[in-house]
Amino acid sequence: MQKNPDAILILPKLAIQNANCISSPLTWGFPSIAAVLGFVHALQRSCNNKYPTLSFTATAIICHQFYPQVFLPPGTRDMVFRLTRNPVDKSGKTASISEEGRAHMTVSLLLQVRDAQYYELNEQEAAQMAANILEIAYTLRFAGGSMLAPKHDRNKAKLIDWNFDGSTLKKALRQLLPGFMLISREDLLAEQISTMQSTEPEITALDALLDIAALHSEPETQDINAENVDWIVRKRPGWIVPIPVGYRSISQLYQPGTIANARDNTSPFAFTECIYSLGQWISPHRIDENSRIFWQYQHDSEKGVYQCICC
Repeated sequence: MQKNPDAILILPKLAIQNANCISSPLTWGFPSIAAVLGFVHALQRSCNNKYPTLSFTATAIICHQFYPQVFLPPGTRDMVFRLTRNPVDKSGKTASISEEGRAHMTVSLLLQVRDAQYYELNEQEAAQMAANILEIAYTLRFAGGSMLAPKHDRNKAKLIDWNFDGSTLKKALRQLLPGFMLISREDLLAEQISTMQSTEPEITALDALLDIAALHSEPETQDINAENVDWIVRKRPGWIVPIPVGYRSISQLYQPGTIANARDNTSPFAFTECIYSLGQWISPHRIDENSRIFWQYQHDSEKGVYQCICC
């Protein structure tokens, strides 16, 4: 059984500019949860210089605003990304680039904190610790985006003891309204796979994921003799979205420096592909003590899997 954290650190209303919103080869929109946990891991490493025993064990995320940098070209019906104009190459021609989707957004993070020295802090020292962590956070990148300084003093970080009842957590979440929290709905995907495979055994998990993500128009009545039939869009059980939740190795593990053009020549290398699942955006006021809202990563080196799960 995993040990409970010592406290919850709330980083409210973080304004982020030009974050990467191409979250995987198949999806775009809000940054992947792996990017969020990567930011939290980088924050922990930066904080360990001042707080050596500090660790962040899990993360919940709330999105308040999301503005993708897109526009509608004249005479078309499809939105496209606003891309940067990069410098020309040696021949004077425009250099080839990979398309980069960007978005401005405002998010809040709830971090599970574990620190052996936390209970030795008084109220003033805990408040200063939260302020120091927030200050460090503003020096980091979030999913490739830049953190903007707060416009007023209301966006102060706060540390809350973990030994509280559910009402205290709900009170803290109500202070982060309006917004939507991203949680895992892996159970819904498993249910969809089972339902579809009961009639079509050859159905794959990807087929089930695409079926849920698609918009299905259905007749309002099943009476084949009806003269006038209204068509409606099939309802979903909430704001359900396909999301990438990690990576899986599709090759052997190569020794450092043996693969050309690798970013890191000091670490082992493996080719990977995305792991997809379902997520749901839910209002924080609907969260109760039984809700699984905190994300953490699991790593299985033998299977070559790095996956983010809700706990």
